[in-house]
Amino acid sequence: MGLVRNLALTLIEKYGKEFTTDFETNKKVVEKYVKFYSKSLRNMVAGYITSYMRKLDRVEEGEGVKGQS
Repeated sequence: MGLVRNLALTLIEKYGKEFTTDFETNKKVVEKYVKFYSKSLRNMVAGYITSYMRKLDRVEEGEGVKGQS
């Protein structure tokens, strides 16, 4: 899982403005920048990015992250 996390965070760092909370959109953006031989790896990276962006939205809205005060 380290590969997925590291790749996702690198993509967010470089192209963060293009990612949204929608998995299908993120899947296309990931495919645009990284050519995968494996659909499942691409989907894992896009899924990680999607959940990360949703967490960021919750923090920005003031709800906080689950499990934190």
